[in-house]
Amino acid sequence: MSVVYGILTGLAVLLLVGYGVLVRNKDPWLLFLFCCVPVVNLGYFLLSLAQTKEFALFANGVSYFGSVFLSLCMFMVIHRLCGFARPRWLMLALTGLALVMFAVVCSPWYYDYAATTYTVTEGLDKVYGPLHNVYALYLVGYFLTMIITVLWSVRGGKVTSHKHAVLMIGIVLGNITFWLVEKFIQWDFEFLSVSYLFSEVVLLGLYWMMQDYVHVSALVERDRTEALIQRLPEGVTLHPREREILTAILKNQKRRDIAEQMNLSENTVKTYTRSLYRKLGVTSREELYELV
Repeated sequence: MSVVYGILTGLAVLLLVGYGVLVRNKDPWLLFLFCCVPVVNLGYFLLSLAQTKEFALFANGVSYFGSVFLSLCMFMVIHRLCGFARPRWLMLALTGLALVMFAVVCSPWYYDYAATTYTVTEGLDKVYGPLHNVYALYLVGYFLTMIITVLWSVRGGKVTSHKHAVLMIGIVLGNITFWLVEKFIQWDFEFLSVSYLFSEVVLLGLYWMMQDYVHVSALVERDRTEALIQRLPEGVTLHPREREILTAILKNQKRRDIAEQMNLSENTVKTYTRSLYRKLGVTSREELYELV
């Protein structure tokens, strides 16, 4: 079993290198995710090599550290792939929640460490404490939130392709399935280590395919923005904020999303939009779209 976990850890490291080579526009959360998977598998690998209870508990903590933050990273990656902005408060709140959850799984109330036993032949015999269900709720909450995020993006027309949405939901459901199976069936092998690698491969493929789409889309939006700016009356210019809002409107972004992305209030975005429309001689998005 140690050999298998060692190979999986090596593959996770290779995927991290692959991400660095294949993806031009680096996403820090995807990078963090690709770092978490080797940590999880390293924990499983060390656990399979453990000869003492203390080392086994340390290895188990390593795998939990990777798992706790992997859920956060996967949500943030899917959130971005679905076309949503990442407000600073959301990132800080979820990072804080992950730190709290890691403290929970490392506390004596998660495991009854006094009753936990370890033998070389049978491994770590875990005895769960009263806070064990907190971690389960943490994972289920993230799984459900990711599915809702994908469905909401499809409903709002944010996701670039329904095929991409199906792949993202497939990633989430696959991890849910493996997690539930391991909860109710006793396995000698942690199949989540394979599930996480599969998720990495699919996410890497999505980013690899979408980076060309995003690059072409950005060029198109820039051309449309420049075409509208050229229609301005002589002597009239756009405020930098108005230009940003114009680009966002051409991407069909909602006012609320624009406000979150630019760290402005919706009323401020509304004021800039009115000024932008007045300069371009239009009164609505529909009229603006007719110009291009």
